[in-house]
Amino acid sequence: MRISYSLGSLLSVEQILECSKKLPDLTDTIWIPETWGMENFAMLAAVSKEATRPRIGSSIINIYSRSPATIAMGAATIDALSGGRMVLGLGTSSLPIVESFHGSKFQRPLRRMREYIEIIRLALSGDKIDYAGEIFHLEDFALLTRPQRAIPIYLAAVNSAMTNLAWELGDGVIFYLRPLDEIKKTIKMHPKKIDVSCQIITSVADDSQKAITRAKKTLAFYVSVGNVYREFLAANGFGRETAAILEEYERSGLRSCHEMVPDLMLHSLCIAGTPDECKRQLGRFTDAGIDLPILQFNPVGDVSDSFGLFTKTFDPRQESKQ
Repeated sequence: MRISYSLGSLLSVEQILECSKKLPDLTDTIWIPETWGMENFAMLAAVSKEATRPRIGSSIINIYSRSPATIAMGAATIDALSGGRMVLGLGTSSLPIVESFHGSKFQRPLRRMREYIEIIRLALSGDKIDYAGEIFHLEDFALLTRPQRAIPIYLAAVNSAMTNLAWELGDGVIFYLRPLDEIKKTIKMHPKKIDVSCQIITSVADDSQKAITRAKKTLAFYVSVGNVYREFLAANGFGRETAAILEEYERSGLRSCHEMVPDLMLHSLCIAGTPDECKRQLGRFTDAGIDLPILQFNPVGDVSDSFGLFTKTFDPRQESKQ
């Protein structure tokens, strides 16, 4: 089984680098997110020097905060620094982040994504670009350093239009917060083979309830502040639950809204519990058709100890010893 890990905003820069050193040898990919904290390409460069075997993935770089040429340069640079291990994860982010945090207009996300992929692929081919799109026009652009390979591009997708585009143009897709039944249905609708990955909120502890509480807090955060995820989940079986979480968030903030997350919702979207419980839960996602689970590390207690238990739980080598 292929396993990858996501080290994100619950960790400091130093903790991400320290955890990167401890990844199991058979780790497929280490993914580093970007929201409004650590800049992605800088972190990917640093992580590539600590984690010397797995692929190095961005999850995700949004297509409103950088030009397509800048993203192509960044991807080519990380690929060279890592010895050909870069995986470029792209997404549109959301209107609040794009407009409030970056000062751009959240317009034509589907067309914009299509042109980004076309331009980035052309740039990474090493040839000079003359590109005339509906949004972007480039003349005589070429990377000074010719990339050594075609860097795989994965698209983060929530709605059906972006999901369809991922299957049309992407080497892979990155899902997040999708109910298991919906994942099965979506994969069945797309017979073309691409690498189907899903980032899964994951928390492991010897005390099952502590792990569950940690995972519920993360899930409740995304439901509370993320309109896109909240609306998607509401449309896919969790309308009453998301409304209750939002209502509690508006009343008391993040302090107690996780208490509104029922176990059924948690188990459809996340992995949480003891090591044995989590290993069994992972099987539900692979059985649903996920090729590459992305286990999002949510520490319980001391970060170093928690990460040690986390990676030991999912290390494929442990399975072979049993």
